[in-house]
Amino acid sequence: MAAARIRKGDTVVILSGKDKGRTGEVVKAMPKEGKVVVSGINVHARHRKPTQQSPQGGIERKEAPLNISTVAIATADGKPSRVRFEIRDGKKVRVAAKTGELING
Repeated sequence: MAAARIRKGDTVVILSGKDKGRTGEVVKAMPKEGKVVVSGINVHARHRKPTQQSPQGGIERKEAPLNISTVAIATADGKPSRVRFEIRDGKKVRVAAKTGELING
């Protein structure tokens, strides 16, 4: 299996769609589906009827998954960058292609 370019906990920039330009942290990564969930981004509302479990009902908001191709790793200055893999000290590490800085993890 290929190494994941974007992982849980990474700070990413949204490249397209209604949230273009915004940044957020990856809450969940789904590499098999090619999707990520980013906190506060792509929030969808669902109107719920009152039930016995939730007698109040109301509007339920939650983040929907985004395609992994619409997000990019954010560098220290907040700009998007592609991810490159390098061997450093005998370990395979992720590096921001634009700046060459190491991505934690």
